[in-house]
Amino acid sequence: MKPLQQDKATIDVETSGQQGATKVRLGGPWINSSVSPVLSKLTELERDMGSGALEIDLSDVSRMDTTGAWLVRRLISASHAHNTDAVVNGAPQQIVELIEALPEELVPPPDAAPPAPIFQRVFGPIGRTVFELWDDIVAMLYVIGSAVRGAQIKFGRGSGVSPAAVVNQLDHMGVRAVPIVSLMSFLIGAIIAQQGAFQLRYFGAEVFVVDLVGILQLREIGVLLTAIMIAGRSGSAITAEIGSMKMREEIDALKVIGLNPIGVLVFPRLVALTIALPLLAVIANFAALMGAAVVTNIYSGITYQVFLSRLHEAIDYSTIASGMIKAPFMALAVGVVAAVEGMKVGGSAESLGQHVTASVVKSIFIVILIDAVFAIFYSAIDF
Repeated sequence: MKPLQQDKATIDVETSGQQGATKVRLGGPWINSSVSPVLSKLTELERDMGSGALEIDLSDVSRMDTTGAWLVRRLISASHAHNTDAVVNGAPQQIVELIEALPEELVPPPDAAPPAPIFQRVFGPIGRTVFELWDDIVAMLYVIGSAVRGAQIKFGRGSGVSPAAVVNQLDHMGVRAVPIVSLMSFLIGAIIAQQGAFQLRYFGAEVFVVDLVGILQLREIGVLLTAIMIAGRSGSAITAEIGSMKMREEIDALKVIGLNPIGVLVFPRLVALTIALPLLAVIANFAALMGAAVVTNIYSGITYQVFLSRLHEAIDYSTIASGMIKAPFMALAVGVVAAVEGMKVGGSAESLGQHVTASVVKSIFIVILIDAVFAIFYSAIDF
């Protein structure tokens, strides 16, 4: 009758009185979950090992993993430390190879580095951020220059910029963004009109809410919120598309066949953004004014004729131009930042996600910064 398989590791020690040789017979499964009963006996054997040869018999071992192999290896190392020989018998070839693959001693981990001075911990991240900002500025200038140079090369060859690529990007970035931009601007205009009318009602000047909505929407809110929407929608798409091509080494393939990746991939997107963002801003302005007209008619009783008449008196061409002038600059900033972050993507999905997030955050920050710079400039020239 076949004996039942043991569920715990065993160890038997036999010592020869004549030569001082020690024979250690191991049995059972020498795996991580079953070696705990023999640990104390192994430690005692390593400490009290004699000067005779050591023989380790593994013929009764049913299984062995890295934990069991390391215990055997530790026993062999203890024998060598006592200047005695150790021999392993009765083990299958795979167990022997596993034991021999383990080092005789574990290398202790290096000592932890002392903590950096408080000055370095405070100002070190600031310095790294400044260097990263400088690298981003250089990369943006490189993208702009490479895009223009790539287009010049294509013009020189007589082929010019591919209209199909620009039209395709216009469809993705402009036409398909009209519903969400219109809805967002309609709601924003309605909210501004409702809140403005609510506050001006105390002064009996509800009609001036038309001036508030018209000037604020056409000068600031319309193009700013449209650019933020484009940064979150189209900017992230540009980063994801270029980053995915970078991960699949398609960018390197374009270089190999003699094409400029910036001129081929980035320039059509920059052209499409520069055309689409001002047009979307115009649509956003109309939607916001429509939302304001509806709300003021319902909430304050201002008729559409009065709304249009008051709006015509409140705004002029400079009000419209002050907002539209900013649109191409914002579009260029969104496209360049998205392209730079896409080119930074490494070979992992985590890197792609990080750079898409960074693209949206940086684009929104730069868009707001551009709007602030233009606001200061308009005030300085009284525009």
